[in-house]
Amino acid sequence: MQPVGTQSPPLLSLKIDVDTWRGTKEGVPALVEALNRHQAGATFLFSLGPDHTGRAIRRVFRPGFLSKVSRTSVVEHYGIRTLLYGTLLPGPDIGRREAALMRQVRDAGFEVGIHTWDHIRWQDNVAGKDAAWTEREMRLAAKRFTEIFGKPPSTHGAAGWQMNDAAYALEKTLGFDYASDGRGTHPFQPVDAGGAPVGVPQLPTTLPTLDELIGADGLTPDNVHEHLLALTAKPQAQGHVYTLHAELEGMKLLPTFERLLSGWREQGYKLVSTGDLFESLNVTALPRHRVVMGEIAGRSGSLALQGAAVSGL
Repeated sequence: MQPVGTQSPPLLSLKIDVDTWRGTKEGVPALVEALNRHQAGATFLFSLGPDHTGRAIRRVFRPGFLSKVSRTSVVEHYGIRTLLYGTLLPGPDIGRREAALMRQVRDAGFEVGIHTWDHIRWQDNVAGKDAAWTEREMRLAAKRFTEIFGKPPSTHGAAGWQMNDAAYALEKTLGFDYASDGRGTHPFQPVDAGGAPVGVPQLPTTLPTLDELIGADGLTPDNVHEHLLALTAKPQAQGHVYTLHAELEGMKLLPTFERLLSGWREQGYKLVSTGDLFESLNVTALPRHRVVMGEIAGRSGSLALQGAAVSGL
């Protein structure tokens, strides 16, 4: 029970997307160590099937993709070998190779969940696929998660913030408690066109990511933390969700991330998992919102965004 006259610290949850085999085996252990040093909680969302990162080359034709690549130095962060997986090199099965490491993350006290089965396949295709395709991908990930951890998954965070209507409904069918699949400003319950609830509560990413910021408006790895800390200077009533990537904050950008962790602690935040943030909410009172597809600064293509509020039925 909270002592009389005291106030709970504001919450900032850390959602870690693990996209690749290299990010799993190199970035994840570094992040676990850093988070422990800063006494921070987090949720690790794993890619559980094949690493086909090299197939992302097809995105070269998307508006804004080349400018993003030039700003964020994809080769430097991901490495040449990773960028060949699924094309000139076979894609390694991440879940099979790194199951023990994933269990170590859970055993260290961190929440674990599903990012995807095949990151590139989901991110580049799900928006235009039907329910059967979507169910196959999600069930593959859920089955592998259960094999690794001995129990079903409770949360999901979509690769590239890409979803479709079937995916939202399947999250409830698969027994997830909540998900963090899109971008927005506060937790909400997604609804269909008629205002009826669909799927599970959503905790959208509320803050921009490093790869969206670095290289724009004079922001560099050395000063981008100041921009993000300015955005969190005033706490939000229902907390923040910050998405980081094992391939970025867990590797070359680890010093930047540690400056963020220190800064958020100085601002008075309690750094938690998305599950902890979910547990702090009154789920029955969440506002209802439609999900729409749209663009955000610094990222190419369309992604799932929190739309306008909808009156309840």
